[in-house]
Amino acid sequence: MAKPHIVDKHSLKMEMKPGEYFWCSCGKSVTQPYCDGSHHGSEFKPELIKIEEIKTVHWCMCKHTGRKPFCDGAHRKL
Repeated sequence: MAKPHIVDKHSLKMEMKPGEYFWCSCGKSVTQPYCDGSHHGSEFKPELIKIEEIKTVHWCMCKHTGRKPFCDGAHRKL
């Protein structure tokens, strides 16, 4: 199993508007935390996230979270 690229060892806090978002799971997208298709040809796939109301989220940037796409503190163990 391939390991994702670690973008950062901190979460990315953002206020999100309602909508659908594709979170980058491979860590190679230049539009972090969103997918730009850089995963093509790999076993990684973006995660579709539906946000129903305005809210603050903490996107996982280490790509090792157990709560994809949100941070669970996994970066502290890397």
